[in-house]
Amino acid sequence: MEMTGKGWDEDLATMLYGQLRGVLFTHVLRLTNYDRQWTEDVVQETLIRAWQNSANLTREPGMLRGWLLTVAKRIVIDGWRSKQARPKEVELTRPDIAGAADETDRALSAMVLVEAVGRLGPDQRAAIYQTYVLGHTVREAATILGVPEGTVKSRLHKAMRLIRRALQDWN
Repeated sequence: MEMTGKGWDEDLATMLYGQLRGVLFTHVLRLTNYDRQWTEDVVQETLIRAWQNSANLTREPGMLRGWLLTVAKRIVIDGWRSKQARPKEVELTRPDIAGAADETDRALSAMVLVEAVGRLGPDQRAAIYQTYVLGHTVREAATILGVPEGTVKSRLHKAMRLIRRALQDWN
């Protein structure tokens, strides 16, 4: 394995990748709370720093191991600090966030509905209010409004047609 860099040699590469990479990976995996992607990134960054500092590194395995673990720990600490300094990252595929879109749709539908009902005439609004909001039957609504049942039915039919059209136009 031929790499360029001050003091880089094949023995160091063999020691880093062959003997110490597994120990480094296991150590970093615990430090990152078993986040495998972050662990891979930290190990890679640690090995890059070893390559950059290869002229100054002691080739003794125990010393090299200690240096690598210390560098990796500092990289993880820096990572934790930067995560705390910025707003929390949110995974977009979480179900509780996906539900938020449904709440938005519901709120927008309600706004469209309120606007559509606001466009109805007072007689149509009264028929909607008595039947759909208060839950009265057509007969009860007719008695309360002082009009024939057929008139309440006609007002409801026209009102619902206008509301449906408004909701279809919105979708």
